[in-house]
Amino acid sequence: MDLENSDGTGKLKVTRVSIDAGSASMDFEGQVEGYGTVFATHLLTPLNGDQARGTSSGEARTFLLDGSSLSTPHQGTYKRNGSSLQIYFTDAVDNGAVNFVMWDVNILSKDVDVKYWEINPAS
Repeated sequence: MDLENSDGTGKLKVTRVSIDAGSASMDFEGQVEGYGTVFATHLLTPLNGDQARGTSSGEARTFLLDGSSLSTPHQGTYKRNGSSLQIYFTDAVDNGAVNFVMWDVNILSKDVDVKYWEINPAS
């Protein structure tokens, strides 16, 4: 996999952040190349009390221009440096596609840059 050249990109916005004693939950929405309008939720759980890294799990739904929709679970890890958050995960889209995905989240501006690499194409 060539990490210099992604198979697709996108732009999301953070629309909600909810902080709990042992985790944080974030909602996102925006446009991703090849997947249309995306709505996603991620639960970030720190490892051993280290707020700078941990696990990420979530779910996404997409709506394509033809009115159809796709869904996928997300499972991965995150790291945070100040107000910059990177989330790395794989998905398993219900059309058969599997992707490795990187989200670069600016917590202050709520902007998210998306890149993905297709591991397995849609069937």
